[in-house]
Amino acid sequence: MKQADAELSPLDRAIVNAFQGGFPVVERPFEPAAAALRERGVDVSATDLCERVRTLDEDGVLSRFGALVNAEEIGGTATLVAMHAPPERFDEVAEQVNAHREVAHNYEREHPHLNMWFVVSVADEARVDEVLGEIEDETGQETYNMPKRHEFHVGAKFLLDGPVPDGDLDLSHLGSDVEPTDERTITPDERDLVLEIQGGLPITETPYADVADALGQDTEWVVATIKRFNLEGKVRRVGVIPNHYALGYSENGMTVWNVPDDLVMEVGPEIAALDFVTHCYRRPRHEGVWPYNFFAMTHGRSEAESEERIERVREVMGEYWEVGDDWDTLFSTRILKKTGIRLDERAAANTE
Repeated sequence: MKQADAELSPLDRAIVNAFQGGFPVVERPFEPAAAALRERGVDVSATDLCERVRTLDEDGVLSRFGALVNAEEIGGTATLVAMHAPPERFDEVAEQVNAHREVAHNYEREHPHLNMWFVVSVADEARVDEVLGEIEDETGQETYNMPKRHEFHVGAKFLLDGPVPDGDLDLSHLGSDVEPTDERTITPDERDLVLEIQGGLPITETPYADVADALGQDTEWVVATIKRFNLEGKVRRVGVIPNHYALGYSENGMTVWNVPDDLVMEVGPEIAALDFVTHCYRRPRHEGVWPYNFFAMTHGRSEAESEERIERVREVMGEYWEVGDDWDTLFSTRILKKTGIRLDERAAANTE
C-alpha cells in the first residue's frame, strides 16, 4: 500500500469526497454521478469516471466500491473484546486468538494492561461466551467483553482538499421509489444478494446489472432491494469506501471516557456530531479493570492533527461534566488480523 494522498488528481479527490455515500442506485449509475460532478465544476464523462474509480480501487486508494452492509441488521451479532497478552507471549497469544474464525479484527493497542482488542462475530449471540471461553482456556488470559449498549454514530467521511470539500453530494434519491419494511428476517434471495455484494460491486458502468446476472435475478429487483436495504439500515451507504491509511489518515485513536451514566445519552449525540469521529458507542465498564463506558474513535493525518481532534472531543465532554483524568486514548500500534465480518453464517441464520 502506498501513501496516495499527495499523488491524487483533482478528479481523484472529487471522487473520494463526493461519493463516500449517496452513490446512485440506478441501472447506469455513473451517468448521473458524472453529471453531478460536472455541475460541481469537475469535467468528467461516465466512462472516465468508472475507469478512474476502478484505478483507485486497484491502486489501493479505495478499500472497495459498493454497498457497506450493516452486519448487525443482517443477522447475528458482533462484540468488542479486550484482553491482556503478556509481552513475552504476545505473538503466541495473538496467533491463538486469530486462529478462531469468529475473530474478524484484532489490534494491538497502547495500554498498560489491555493491549489486545478484537472483534468476535457470530450467527448466534450465545456463541460469544463459548468463543471467549475457548480463548481463555487456550491463552490462560481473562477476556473482557464490551458489547455495544448504544450506537451513536458509525461512518464519518475521510475528506481531502479539493473539489466537493464538504462531501455533501447525495444521489441516493435517484431512481424509482421504494418503501422500507419492518421485516427483521431476510429472504433466501436477499441473503444471496447480501453475500454477492458484501465485498463490493463490480466496477463497471452497469454494476447492478452485473450483480443481477450473477444471481439470475432481474436488474430492477437488485436495484430496488439495495435501495430498500439502504432505507432500512441493512446497508449503511453506497459509494466508495476509502482506504483511510492510503489517504494519510494514519493516526487511529480510540478515545475512552468514564461518562456519568445519567449524562451518556445526552453527551453521545454531541460527540457523534463531530465530523472526524468515525465510531461512537456506549459500552459496559469492567469493575477494577476498565472504568470507561464511552468510546469515540478518531482519525488524523498527523500526530498533531490527531491530538487536536482528541482535545476537541475533551472540550465537548467538558461542557457536560468535570472530565479530569477520567479518560484515555488507545492508539493502535499493529493490525494483528483484519478479515472483515463474515456474513454467510449470520445471514443464513436470519433467513426466513
